[in-house]
Amino acid sequence: MAVGRRLLGWFFPLTCEGRAGVPPGPVVVAANHFSHLDPVLVAVAVGRPIRYLAVDELYGRSAFFDNLTLWLGAIPMPRGRMPIGALRVALAELEAGGTVGLYPEGMRVWTWGEVQPRRGAAWLARRAGVPLLPVAVAGSGEALGRGTTRVSRQPIHVTVCDPLDPADWNGTPDPLGGIMDAWQRRVGEALTRAHGRIAP
Repeated sequence: MAVGRRLLGWFFPLTCEGRAGVPPGPVVVAANHFSHLDPVLVAVAVGRPIRYLAVDELYGRSAFFDNLTLWLGAIPMPRGRMPIGALRVALAELEAGGTVGLYPEGMRVWTWGEVQPRRGAAWLARRAGVPLLPVAVAGSGEALGRGTTRVSRQPIHVTVCDPLDPADWNGTPDPLGGIMDAWQRRVGEALTRAHGRIAP
């Protein structure tokens, strides 16, 4: 992770905050998603390897991309049906003390808030009994966003927010919805602060 941070910091004006708040042990990392750069940026900010759940429609276009993501530990997940096999792999990873990452928006977006976050991150954290860690990535869309394959040297700021304990929503009418509402608030607030820092 230190090498990745140095390399990214060499090319991008990259700043990170909040790593001290990363809980020890297994954790589900849930970040917003503007760019193909996000998986690496989030892993660098969190400071540990992350196995990402990745929709299987991403695969089959480039052997290099397929092999690279699988080598990095990606867990392919079908979008059109219940991803039972992928969830079993993710739960086993958490049980073994690892870190699993996913993007509640379900895809790269143009702007924050354009899609309603899905509940998979909350379900996974609650089922495994581990913290859900919100992460906000600001600036990656300007560096390599949707609709472009050209990387631009733009400032990027990653905020690791305070973790959410799924047990805090036990007994509420809609635990998964409550957890994701809290995730959305924390990431949204962090993005607002970060954009103020990296704006030209």
